[in-house]
Parts: sequence; structure tokens; C-alpha cells
Amino acid sequence: MLLLGAHTSVSGGYHKALIKGRKLGLSTVQIFTKNQLRWVSKPISENAAGLYRKALSDDGGIKLVLAHGSYLYNFSSPSHSLVEQSVQSILDELERCAILELPFLVIHPGSHMGSGESDGIKRIISSLERVLEIDRGNTTICLETTAGQGTGIGYRFEHLREMIDGIGSGRTGVCLDTCHIFAAGYDIRTRSAYRSTIKAFDRVVGLKHLKVIHLNDSKGGLGSRIDRHTHIGEGAIGIKSFEYIMNDERFKGVPKIIETPKKAGGREMDSVNLETLRRCAGEL
Repeated sequence: MLLLGAHTSVSGGYHKALIKGRKLGLSTVQIFTKNQLRWVSKPISENAAGLYRKALSDDGGIKLVLAHGSYLYNFSSPSHSLVEQSVQSILDELERCAILELPFLVIHPGSHMGSGESDGIKRIISSLERVLEIDRGNTTICLETTAGQGTGIGYRFEHLREMIDGIGSGRTGVCLDTCHIFAAGYDIRTRSAYRSTIKAFDRVVGLKHLKVIHLNDSKGGLGSRIDRHTHIGEGAIGIKSFEYIMNDERFKGVPKIIETPKKAGGREMDSVNLETLRRCAGEL
């Protein structure tokens, strides 16, 4: 089954995300379980959880819902207080994922803030080791590939491998973002380049660890290290890359989420980008 979806707003309740997803014909949805720009949020009420479960049960078409973590997390920071805030916040988020029975929580690994990649990776490992020792749920934490802006960790496949090995838990995985890997210098524009990049990912990280794919075109060029998403086929990556991904048998069961701009010229664009991807997959 093709698991194709979008990041969907939960303004007004989690069930609203599913209602919006149903209108778009989605089979998977990515949500925030709380305000992504605040450290503290109200607990999930029984009513909110009940409405969500009913909407999911009533829909039938949406097969998988996953979460994206807070943008405030920085497990790589040399600031002990910021790392501690990040740890406590993700523990709360994992509890939310457990209530909603979400299998994946996608997070950005963090930025070392000038302290060096090696030390930054060590702090991510120790932080997430601690998180997974405390949390006894089933949600897998998916480390997202990054574009390499500033002092961010995760723009090399080797970073992901080191973190996964260091954490040493079956509850870690990877989210591959097409815009991010392209901006980081991994080419996917031609068939040979795509094959080479996926082969490198498999060799270094392992395809068994790939749990989620974010499908975004890139405003920045190859190796620009600029994280700017744009509409499918309208950026520097181009449409052929998405055809390769959408027809790669190895990824048929991997949820694919668009995080492209929601509007262009006043027009709602999620349906446009999703239609483009369905066309790439030969479904239209």
C-alpha cells in the first residue's frame, strides 16, 4: 500500500487533522502532538483522545499517523539546561504519542553550537539513551536528516549511523528528507545519482533503519546547506527524483510525508503536490 500523506494542522483538536487528511485522500498523516514552539503544553484530555480515536476508526482510509517533535529540542547543545529541557519535553511528547498510539516521533538531532560535531553527537547519544531508559512506550524516535545549516548535526549519513549505534536501542530509526539530503550534498536528480545516494545510505546507515520519508523539493542547490522547501518538481531537485522514490519497491511501505508550502498565490497546495506525487507513482 502507498502510504502518502502530509503534515496536517491539529488546530481545534487532533481529530481535525484526520478530517482534513480524509478530504485530501491521505493514507498517512503527520501531526504535532503539542505546540512545537512552546516547552510546556496542556495534557491531552480524555475528550480529545476519544475524538481522535473515533475519527481514526471512522475514517478507514488513514492507515498510519505519526508525530513530528518540537522545534525547540537541542540534544546536542553544550548548555546543560537546554539539554535537560529537551529531555523533559520529549519525555512528555512520548507520553502523548503513547496516548494516541503513534508509532513514530520524528526529531531534529540538534546543533552543537560551536562545540564541535564529535562532542555534539556524544551529547545526543547520552540524552536519547537516558530518554529511552525512562520511557517504556513503543514509539520509535526517528532522527531526521538535516541540510547542514549552521552547526546542525545529521547532514552526513555517518552522523546518523554513529547516533544509532551509540544509542543502541531498537526504538531508534531515521527520517530521510529529500530537500535536506540534497542541500547537504547528496544528489538524487538522475537515476544513477539516486541509486548511488540510496546505496550509500544503505551501506552507512542501513535501509532497515529508514522509517519515514519527507518529500520536499529544494529552493537551494546541491550542497547549498540551505533548508528551504518548495513544491514538488518546482525546485532544484526536479520531478525525476520523486518518480524514482515513488516507484522504488523498497519504499512502498514507508510513510511518505510532504512538508511543502501550504499556499501559493492564495491557492491551497497540498492537494496539488499530492496529485503530482500520485502521478509520479502512476496512480493517476
